[in-house]
Amino acid sequence: MEITRVSDTEPGKNPHGVETKKIYDHENALGVHILLQPGEKLRRHITPVDVLFYVLEGEGVIEIGDEKKTVTQDTVIHSPAKIVHCWYNESGKPLRVLVIKTPRPTDQTVLL
Repeated sequence: MEITRVSDTEPGKNPHGVETKKIYDHENALGVHILLQPGEKLRRHITPVDVLFYVLEGEGVIEIGDEKKTVTQDTVIHSPAKIVHCWYNESGKPLRVLVIKTPRPTDQTVLL
């Protein structure tokens, strides 16, 4: 059995300049915990695989392709492979998102 506590996981470096923690890294999938403080955002980017987002806490704006929606806690969002996407925290509270990439990417994410 493998158990990972997000609170015990060290943040990794990333080109977005926000707190990310790789919490699951196996042959078939990759899981990342993202914390966006008020006013923070990701850079617009394209991921080479499908991505599932699950909002753990807070409210944020998700951009996928030419659509932008405000989403809140306990929302699941599917982002298809090779589509521009981005997260924005325009609220006054932290936004925590679980990211699951499947299959595990072998190509690099493209930053815009």
